[in-house]
Amino acid sequence: MSMNILGAEATEEKAENARLSSFVGALALGDLVKSTLGPKGMNKILQSASTGEINVTNDGATILKAIQLDNAAAKILVNISKVQDDEVGDGTTSVCVLAAELLREAEKLIAQRIHPQTIIEGYRIASAAALEALEKSAVDNSADPVKFRQDLVNIARTTLSSKVLSQDKNYFSNLAVDAVLRLKGSTDLDHIQIIKKVGGKLTDSYLDEGFILDKTIGVNCPKRLENAKILIANTSMDTDKIKIFGARVKVDSTGKLAELERAEREKMKSKVEAIAAHGINVFVNRQLIYNYPESLLAEKGILTIEHADFEGVERLSLVTGGEIASTFDRPDLVKLGQCDLIEEIIIGEDKLIKFSGVAAGQACTVVLRGSTHQMVDEAERSLHDALSVLSQTVKETRVALGGGCAEMLMSCAVDNEAKRVMGKKAIAVEAFSHALRQLPTILADNAGYDSSDLVSRLRAAHYDGQSDAGLDMDQGTIGSMRQLGITESYKLKRQVVLSASEAAEMILRVDDILRATPRKREAV
Repeated sequence: MSMNILGAEATEEKAENARLSSFVGALALGDLVKSTLGPKGMNKILQSASTGEINVTNDGATILKAIQLDNAAAKILVNISKVQDDEVGDGTTSVCVLAAELLREAEKLIAQRIHPQTIIEGYRIASAAALEALEKSAVDNSADPVKFRQDLVNIARTTLSSKVLSQDKNYFSNLAVDAVLRLKGSTDLDHIQIIKKVGGKLTDSYLDEGFILDKTIGVNCPKRLENAKILIANTSMDTDKIKIFGARVKVDSTGKLAELERAEREKMKSKVEAIAAHGINVFVNRQLIYNYPESLLAEKGILTIEHADFEGVERLSLVTGGEIASTFDRPDLVKLGQCDLIEEIIIGEDKLIKFSGVAAGQACTVVLRGSTHQMVDEAERSLHDALSVLSQTVKETRVALGGGCAEMLMSCAVDNEAKRVMGKKAIAVEAFSHALRQLPTILADNAGYDSSDLVSRLRAAHYDGQSDAGLDMDQGTIGSMRQLGITESYKLKRQVVLSASEAAEMILRVDDILRATPRKREAV
């Protein structure tokens, strides 16, 4: 006797139906992004239904974030892609594709009547064997600065080779490495500002040692100032508003109105006096500075910069060593920012302000140029991925080989482990190995090469002892990844395997999907 205990519109999917729904959603998502994988991956156009705005990208995390999903398993893959992006910065497509391939293999095993828990046990054994093989193959050159810099350049080139910057990857990889090495081991990318300006070509982009603010210097202020003492503030500098919400003032003569205005001006004058008492020559405010206080500050020889939005003020505070002030009664408690030179510069047709010789010596700005807004946006995403991976590599200095080499190495290690596993778990271990081999297969397919031939030759090369063999996507052959300089961060590879196997395990455990009744809005 069956009885429905759920609400009117609540639904439930059980056992095989729940599992099938999970597999279908995850595989569809994996198939969606796998064509973007590798140096010959294709782009996707993301168009907003409400604004019509378009994005052209092959960044897995950006694509997955933009998709509206209803499938629960697909949402888990989107989440692991976001975690990969936050944790390492790159490998977002790889982690999603590997998780989807693990589930594809699991679907075949379940069709053979192998229990999901047996598959999970096998996957855990395989994951441990794969990570152990990856760790053994990792190389650490941190003791040799020259070799380590070359490792970083190679990692940047490998990361950028699958992005829009691939044509100029040598130029941008050196630019990214220079920016990250200025951080001196820190992973705080807030010190590296990226400014996008449409115009010119991609190679017109450059790294500037200093901080650039996309604002203009106030009227009657010098356009160049040395030995700047900077007060960074977030305060109202307008004289025509009464600061009580909803307040109204009624006057019975113009004289009374003039009195009110005079009182407001006196109040602003005393505020300017308090600001000048800090002994500063530069005043940067997050909010607008009206004409009257601007002229008073200019008379006192103080350079003003207004409307430096919140992000600009926060970053300026970080790099100049100053604090953001809102009140000015105690100058002795306010920490001022310092920099050697402030000057106005022109990029394209826009005027910007450059702060040189800032207190945080590691601060720098990357100015990106490009022919269209979409091109510059995608260049920023690509460069951000490279900077994130490099900053993580400076911390975890080991590197692994790319081009499908690490995946094939792990696959061979898992195959060897499968020979020692007894029972049905061994079939699941072999399935994990097959899923790992799908990554070099997809790389070859996306480049239009014969993947069956290339991947079988790659596997033979690894069993023959060529542990650095991988896919040379330019020549369409098997090559030495070490000689070609195709290296990737060890942390990135490790995180991909960990996240993908954990997500696959979680989805495999599902045997029931309950959807709650939609919340009804009451008519008013």
